[in-house]
Amino acid sequence: MAQGDASQSGSQAAAAAKSPKVGLFVTCLVDMFRPSIGFAALKLLEDAGCTVIVPAEQTCCGQPAFNSGDNKDTRAVAAQVIEAFEGLDYVVAPSGSCAGMIREHYPELFADDPAMAQRAQHVAKRTYELTSFLVDVLGVTSVDAEMAGTVTYHDSCSGLRELEVKAQPRRLLAGVKGLSVTELPGAEVCCGFGGTFCVKYPEISDKMVTNKAEEIVATGADTLLAGDLGCLLNMAGKLKRLGAETKVRHVAEVLAGMTDTPAIGDPAASLSTKER
Repeated sequence: MAQGDASQSGSQAAAAAKSPKVGLFVTCLVDMFRPSIGFAALKLLEDAGCTVIVPAEQTCCGQPAFNSGDNKDTRAVAAQVIEAFEGLDYVVAPSGSCAGMIREHYPELFADDPAMAQRAQHVAKRTYELTSFLVDVLGVTSVDAEMAGTVTYHDSCSGLRELEVKAQPRRLLAGVKGLSVTELPGAEVCCGFGGTFCVKYPEISDKMVTNKAEEIVATGADTLLAGDLGCLLNMAGKLKRLGAETKVRHVAEVLAGMTDTPAIGDPAASLSTKER
């Protein structure tokens, strides 16, 4: 290789290291119910210097089938996700639940297939929840965002227990101008959603989210934040039914400074009376 070629190759490698190719795993719920979270995640990653790719071939992570014991269909879904993301430096999801599924459970799905197990492991070890990726991998210590008010934070089960996501969102929220964070008692207690859990055990689920909503209101915070849309939809619905005025948002929306959309569960203020 000529000296010029070697120099160019080295420059390209250095540029790649500074701008990792990140596959954004949007998640089903974000895609269908709250696309603004996906755009907020995209902004945060690009602001941090990443080149972000959103593979059109991505699907569900397969968690609903996996939690129901349907490993055959889960393997089919997982194989497509692996195919869509395996050429990228990292996979990042604005969800500890989906990231945990890929990182912790994909390899075990293919334990009897060495070739697929190797591919699954390759993708799994590069997969991160959004705030964990920003803080733990990229070393982000602050964000350029502003929001007046007081928030409290719910730690979603999979992100906390499978991926150890706890300090990372709080570290980034501490740098949002005008924002105060008040801790939620029982922040680590499940909200009662749990994917299919709320369908199989609705009475237990309702009691759990009722307790959670009452604790949220008691903090006096005007906004509830979390990192998983399933939990947020569950808690927002209960807060509405209790008549609480607490706003509910995904943490990515606040960190990206993208809070111009109505909070979760609030009517679309942009729609005119005629359009509604």
